[in-house]
Amino acid sequence: LQVRDTAAWCIGRVCDSCEEVVTRQEILAISSLAKASYDVACRQGTDNTGEPESYILTPCFEAMINELLKATDRADAHVSNLRIAAFETLMELIKNSPKDCYEVVQKTTLVVLKKLEQLLNMENSVESSSHKSQLRDLESLLCATLQSVLRKIRSEDIPFIGDAIMTGLIQIMQRCAGKESGGVMEDALMAVSTLVEALGNRFANYLDAFKPYLVAGLRNHEEAQVCSAAIGVLADLCRAMETGLTPYLDEFMELLSQIVQSSIVNRDVKPSVLSCFGDIALAIGPGFNRYFDHVMDFLLMAANSTQDLDPDDYDKVEYVEQLLESCVEAYTGIVQGMRNSNSELQLVAQHLPAMLQLVNTIASRTSPESLIGVAAGLVGDLVTSFGSVVLPSVDSHPVSAMLTRGRRSKSARTKSLAVWATKEIRKLKAISTS
Repeated sequence: LQVRDTAAWCIGRVCDSCEEVVTRQEILAISSLAKASYDVACRQGTDNTGEPESYILTPCFEAMINELLKATDRADAHVSNLRIAAFETLMELIKNSPKDCYEVVQKTTLVVLKKLEQLLNMENSVESSSHKSQLRDLESLLCATLQSVLRKIRSEDIPFIGDAIMTGLIQIMQRCAGKESGGVMEDALMAVSTLVEALGNRFANYLDAFKPYLVAGLRNHEEAQVCSAAIGVLADLCRAMETGLTPYLDEFMELLSQIVQSSIVNRDVKPSVLSCFGDIALAIGPGFNRYFDHVMDFLLMAANSTQDLDPDDYDKVEYVEQLLESCVEAYTGIVQGMRNSNSELQLVAQHLPAMLQLVNTIASRTSPESLIGVAAGLVGDLVTSFGSVVLPSVDSHPVSAMLTRGRRSKSARTKSLAVWATKEIRKLKAISTS
């Protein structure tokens, strides 16, 4: 973060001191040309999966992987961060590997699982605190490597390694319980998230065994990273299992409510809880009715807390933007999840003023593109769900200006949502005037 801050400051100083150079048309042309060249290279080198068939490193890919794995086993691997550098390079190679290296990625998965098994067996015999610390660092690195590998493994191959991965991760989480091992626990939870994404509703086979560790993570208000990772896993479970998660949700909702109301938990954790409410609503649809009033109260309080803002307090501005984005994501999930039932839709309609006020708050500020994108998405959902009732509010100058900014955005997602919302408003206006 400090490096990025310094780089941004340097760029700002250059722009301030050399305005006549920076604003020259040639500079803009070179920038656009570089971007266009990159886009052309991506289109020519990959298919719709984003993976190339082959690349220049293919002939030596397996040899590089093997040498990196050897480097992680060296006796002096803890010196000068050699082991960390080797694992990070390994992850980047796997992450960017082409299709013709898939067999090597499969083999690497088995090697990583074997290393994890050996490490867990070794931990019982280690007594010194320095060695235990090194083992925990290695566990974190292996969990992170598993994430990279799982993202490359094809869905049809995941079930064959799912049992081994989950067994290893549960053993790691079990040994982290009650110890100062937050970093390892965070990485293990993030690896579980990746496995959930890969397995989808097939993760139900592991949920009962995994649930105690997810609950422990949600209760860990002292370690923000662990708590955030646990919330992320729950959000992924909602997307993967949908209504299959319903029997567990009373307990999970209670734990999420405790996080929102906690005075101990880091404030940066709370926006992700609000977003998770939206994921739950989207997963269980009308079944969200039982949590509806409680969640709407939380969202209203969160939105109201963003009203008084000092624009010079950059940390507060960033936090408020996160909070607003999470509120919008929650409302979006609730609207999408409950609009297929007329009685539930009428329930949501009672909160239209709060949702429209939130959109206007975002539209009236200099909001970042990501926030404009989610706000545009909510506008589109409100228009398609409630029709002419919301037209006067979404056809206002601030909202129109926000959608215009969104349509001009360089972010593909923001642009797409703004274009869609604009089309839905125009369609509704045409129907209303006909």
